[in-house]
Amino acid sequence: MNIAAPVLDQLSIVADTLRARTLEVLSRQELTVSELCDVLQLPQSTVSRHLKVLADEGWVSARAEGATHRYRATPEAAGVSAVRLWQLVKPEVAQTPAARQDADRLREVLARRHGRSRQFFASEAGQWDRLRDDLFGRRFELQLLLSLLDPDWVVGDLGCGTGHFAAAIAPFVRQVIAVDESGPMLAAARARLASAANVDLREGELELLPVHEMELDLAVLSLVLPYVPEPARVLAETERALQPGGRLAIVDLQPHDRAEFGHGLGQVWMGFSAQQLTGWLTAAGLRQVRYVPLAPEPSARGPGLFLATARKPD
Repeated sequence: MNIAAPVLDQLSIVADTLRARTLEVLSRQELTVSELCDVLQLPQSTVSRHLKVLADEGWVSARAEGATHRYRATPEAAGVSAVRLWQLVKPEVAQTPAARQDADRLREVLARRHGRSRQFFASEAGQWDRLRDDLFGRRFELQLLLSLLDPDWVVGDLGCGTGHFAAAIAPFVRQVIAVDESGPMLAAARARLASAANVDLREGELELLPVHEMELDLAVLSLVLPYVPEPARVLAETERALQPGGRLAIVDLQPHDRAEFGHGLGQVWMGFSAQQLTGWLTAAGLRQVRYVPLAPEPSARGPGLFLATARKPD
């Protein structure tokens, strides 16, 4: 491909009517060879031959999508002279009867393409959740929400356990301070977070956080409060560690009567009501408290969860 070819050397490219129509269509929409055949009403051998000429001279480019290639017009890759020439030729080509018919057929091809998507979702609607989970897992939506965090934030994962949440949030913020009082839990977290340079693991009690005053922009308590004797004290310590305007997010158990959670899992509290938690948070000096019960996952066997948020006044 000679991208420096003068405009006279480019004339033969667009002088051919079929190549000019091909460029006009591909300047409107990226298409596969079969779709282009339907639009131009030409056999595949003819379309492929003209595409090769255009590709060799840089007028079109191809993008692989699995076993399929999608083509689009790229006169800019053929040089400035090609761009100038196409700016002159394109309006003339577009006004020809053949090009107008191509445009009509292009709309039909795109409608069929969209129809295949609609047909898929119409037939798979009942299975889409399962299929999406099988293909992509259940955590990709969490990644979307985490991307909304301020990248300059310092986040406290308080009661971090094995570091599951710290590992998820670390790529999106400046620093994660992960705190747990259990040595074995921290050892597991340290192994999981070995490649996360911005995670600071600290051993200590939640009632006496190893965190400086106003060190955190966001604090997270995930399935932690049922294990502590004095949740109100933990919330007061968390408030101390937050910057003015900092936020607290809590995911934990709604009130329940599942006694096995006390005996088998060592929990001290049987969940928390909105009134109870709001009282503690308000007493700790936090405001804008919100308590939202979460819809249970079909496969979950534990008590219902809630999400609570609060903010430290500026």
